[in-house]
Amino acid sequence: MNFDHLVDKASWPAINDMEPFELDHAALPAHRQKSLEQSRSDRLGYKPTKIIKVPNLYDGHEVELRIFGDLTGDPKPAIFHIHGGGYIFGTAENGDDDNWLMAQDNNCIIVATEYRKSPEVPFPKPLEDCYSALYWLYNEGAKIGVDVNKIILTGESAGGGLAAATALMLHDKAEIKIVGQVLIYPMSDHRTGGHLDPNSNPNPTTGQYCWTREFNQFGWAAYQGNYQLENADNGYFSPSLRKNLTGIAPLYLATGALDLFLEENMAYCARASIAGVPMELHVYPGAIHGFFHFADSSIARKFYADRKAAFNCFWGREQ
Repeated sequence: MNFDHLVDKASWPAINDMEPFELDHAALPAHRQKSLEQSRSDRLGYKPTKIIKVPNLYDGHEVELRIFGDLTGDPKPAIFHIHGGGYIFGTAENGDDDNWLMAQDNNCIIVATEYRKSPEVPFPKPLEDCYSALYWLYNEGAKIGVDVNKIILTGESAGGGLAAATALMLHDKAEIKIVGQVLIYPMSDHRTGGHLDPNSNPNPTTGQYCWTREFNQFGWAAYQGNYQLENADNGYFSPSLRKNLTGIAPLYLATGALDLFLEENMAYCARASIAGVPMELHVYPGAIHGFFHFADSSIARKFYADRKAAFNCFWGREQ
């Protein structure tokens, strides 16, 4: 069955430009290199204000942070950003343009963290990289002009999954405080697209474009490595497995009506609401995975406006 008629028309030029590819371990390095080269060729050329490295609290690995925004004057609120890529692709550098523009548009400081990729470095190391970087921001960010009482945690796709897991860790450890988490189509349930999928009758309209069920299972298998799931109900590996969401940071979540993660995202928000967590959910019609990167479309503009409103709400700014 074909669902092309449901896709926002502004996305089609980008979809048509995508070259089909298959994911396997042998081809992964070439895919990563091509993705980075494409990102650099398409870039507007914005650069970080500062690049630093901070230690992973667990093994000492140096985690790179790319910092954007005006670091002078009065302390500014901050956004801690975790990039996407299915746990196997991507770098913080890929987001330089977006993060520079987001810092300007929101008069804030963006701290974008790198993290190690799977399958070379599987769970929990990538999550520990993210938590350690956020720990540095909360404890040392004042030195670069951050108002550490106004930190928002955000990420897209796998970055959204890592952001959700990081939020669970910081709740449990009680070492870091954030004012909110902004999750963009988070990759948060390792079961989606596999034989353990909680949806016995998967939605046929989702996962048809950009990020498929097969890609999803490949990414999760790479991230899992040798980790056994007996103790996974804390949600650190797969946030959707978290038994109790009570007390986590206020949640804003945006996803696409045609995104593979639609059902898991809506279920996560429903469970957060049941747990008494302040929650806001946006589902964009015609939107596929990555939709707001594809074109200057009406749904992309609405997404950016909605996200900015969420940032301001969490910071207590007047609209």
